[in-house]
Amino acid sequence: MSTSPDLQPILLDGAWRPSRSSGSFHAWNPTTGEAIVDHHYPISGWDDIEAMLEAGREAAAHMARLPADTIAGFLERYADAIEARAEALIEAAHRETGLPVEPRLRNAELPRTTGQLRQAAEAARDGSWRRATIDTSAGLRSIHAPLGGPVVVFGPNNFPYAFNGIAGGDFAAAIAAGNPVVAKAHPSHPRTSVLLAEAALEAAQAAGLPSGAVQMFFRCPGELGLRLVADPRVGAVGFTGGRGTGMKLKAAADAVGKPIYLEMSSVNPVFVLPGALRERGAAIAAELHGSCAMGAGQFCTKPGISVVEKSDEAEAFVEELRRLAQAARPGVLLSPQAPKDIAATVAQLREAGAELLAGGAIADEVPGFAFQPTLLRVSGEAFLANPDALQSEAFGHVHLVVVAGSLAQMLQVAEAMEGNLTGTLYSHGDGDDDAAYDTIAPVLRTRVGRLLNDKMPTGVAVSAAMNHGGPFPATGHPGFTSVGIPASLVRFSALHSYDNVRAHRLPSELQDKNPDGRLLRLVDGEWTTRDV
Repeated sequence: MSTSPDLQPILLDGAWRPSRSSGSFHAWNPTTGEAIVDHHYPISGWDDIEAMLEAGREAAAHMARLPADTIAGFLERYADAIEARAEALIEAAHRETGLPVEPRLRNAELPRTTGQLRQAAEAARDGSWRRATIDTSAGLRSIHAPLGGPVVVFGPNNFPYAFNGIAGGDFAAAIAAGNPVVAKAHPSHPRTSVLLAEAALEAAQAAGLPSGAVQMFFRCPGELGLRLVADPRVGAVGFTGGRGTGMKLKAAADAVGKPIYLEMSSVNPVFVLPGALRERGAAIAAELHGSCAMGAGQFCTKPGISVVEKSDEAEAFVEELRRLAQAARPGVLLSPQAPKDIAATVAQLREAGAELLAGGAIADEVPGFAFQPTLLRVSGEAFLANPDALQSEAFGHVHLVVVAGSLAQMLQVAEAMEGNLTGTLYSHGDGDDDAAYDTIAPVLRTRVGRLLNDKMPTGVAVSAAMNHGGPFPATGHPGFTSVGIPASLVRFSALHSYDNVRAHRLPSELQDKNPDGRLLRLVDGEWTTRDV
């Protein structure tokens, strides 16, 4: 078991400590395909994880008693500390992910990340998300409270800041709800994660959080990840990543009744109704192509499938998509494995009956990790014969057009859709598609978390009204969101009810405020009443 001083230490119980590792790894520069060997990172064994769980368990008991101002103060300090390290963070993330410095990293993702942290601070301080409810006539009170154990957060590869296990939305929500976090850094951007964790530790110490409030390891063998999510000391798990890994973690957590919130897989169907095709088919094709190409197609909200009704306009739409795909340059993918995974999914789509119209191969003509922009086509009849295989997500610039034989078949395609994060309908501007819309939209509505009209789904606004969730298999549960504060905080809480508990033993939020026996709820920072 290695304790080499050459390895990056892990963040354990308030300090950077050597890992009792079972091996090591390094990052890659996806733009050049070269290994980044100036830092090496440990693959943690159970000793590391065990120590983090114990420190997290102790921190959870402490954090449950902390004033909301203390937790909010940490989140605000952390946002400030990230901004103070902005240049180093941008340099590291660009090198490790190939994502453009501007506008992506500097102007979009970094401000989004600090904005999430500050929104979470505001929610923690306000407290309305806790849904405190007082019914003095029945002697009952309830409130959402911390879980009593650390939240384990697995971040994805495609958002090095905004979904990072040590800084992203799940982290912010778990901390704002009063829980410590054990974060697993993603191996695609470990140096970026170190810089974020340094800022988190600085802010936690300044705010007076317990030493185990923020911890991070880099990697562990798969069987230890399954053991981790099932450990009784864990309060809950947040995961963003691929469906295969997510399903394994879900099975392990479900087997012991451990809450796990997952974002796993989505093809985000786009239905383009006949009137919209007649009115502006070429413009919609350009929007669709741009959405697929953004970030080389490595967004969980990338539209992977579009559905049109067979017509001359539909043929022109498909042809314009083919032309745009053939003319596009391959984008940079995030890991050495990504082109191989995309190639395997494209092969699966073709085996299931899809016709290849453009691309379809690893882009060996460019340096680094890349796959050719790819377009496929399938008939509505063929899609309905094999909908599971034809809804396989290709995490890259790959798109499948389903050409249905009729509006009735478009409806059948909608009915065959799995649960997705988003679903989009494009319709004629003057109402020519209203009847078709009213037929398809109710079916699509039950299969997606966010329903869009006349805009592509790529991009997720950090808004209280956002739902970045959806029915299985997009996520593990349709009632929760990973983006949208304060709703995202509720995932990492337990509903505590108090029955006939003496006033001085109650949480301060539940102590008497209505001696006249009316039911009170805390909403938007104000107590509201109704007769009971």
